[in-house]
Amino acid sequence: MPQTHIRFDWAIKKLLRNKANYVVLAGFLSELLGKQVKIQSILESESNRQAEDDKLNRVDILAENDQGELILIEVQNSTEQDYFHRMLYGTAKLITEFLEKGEPYSKVRKVYSVNVVYFSLGQGDDYIYQGKLDFNALHLEDKLGLSINQKKLFNIKEVSEIFPEYYVIKVNNFNDVAKNTLDEWIYFLKKSQIKEEFTAQGLAEAKENLLVDSLSEEERANYVRYMENRRYEISMIEGSRSEGRLEGREEGRLEGREEGRLEGREEGRLEEKVNIARTFKHEGINIETIAKATGLTREQIEKL
Repeated sequence: MPQTHIRFDWAIKKLLRNKANYVVLAGFLSELLGKQVKIQSILESESNRQAEDDKLNRVDILAENDQGELILIEVQNSTEQDYFHRMLYGTAKLITEFLEKGEPYSKVRKVYSVNVVYFSLGQGDDYIYQGKLDFNALHLEDKLGLSINQKKLFNIKEVSEIFPEYYVIKVNNFNDVAKNTLDEWIYFLKKSQIKEEFTAQGLAEAKENLLVDSLSEEERANYVRYMENRRYEISMIEGSRSEGRLEGREEGRLEGREEGRLEGREEGRLEEKVNIARTFKHEGINIETIAKATGLTREQIEKL
């Protein structure tokens, strides 16, 4: 049986920011984007600075490749209904943050938004989705493209190369059968395991450098604590969801009216939010973040 390696989100937080491990990150991105990616540096921005209140729910890393393109990789562990909106906000923020005052618009950086999600985002049964912008004609069967001069001036072929490009990896939708090298990476993201026969770029280095046994005693203790906290959070969320559903059904049966069913469901949803907020507060997450995630007021959270 393959050895279990460090989860990708923990690796992003602690290991992949080291230059010696850029090859792991570059391998993953090369397989996903379908082109060779060389990591020039790991950047800090307002959107990806690590804070203590991000430690369970979300981690991200911002890389710059040798073409000057920005690649934001985000790992999201639990449900967030406005996640699509946050993807858009993240790319928009990077575009403005990395354009100096007075620079022409032609200096806008190409941004890739890579989103590894461990929850059911939207509707869709595939496990990898790509989103990019094209301008399609409403009356004629053509697409708005660049002029010859624009292609020469900006050294690109398509309009879509200017705009942000999005990738969503719905890890839990993967069926554990690796049919190609990109699938091998998805298998690793889901199982934290690398099979002997895997040949995807970056996985050989990940297999060597991301072993739990390679961590120091202190790092290993922190990793174990992180995983236990994550399991506890998932358990609390799933438990509160089940409790909310049961309470909603029970209320509906007792009342025997649509009004009773609606009230029961609402109480169940509120109880779920309260349980999540209580868990986050226990983990030391600040009230502002809890309020944003749950929709509860500051006063409600302070009373927990």
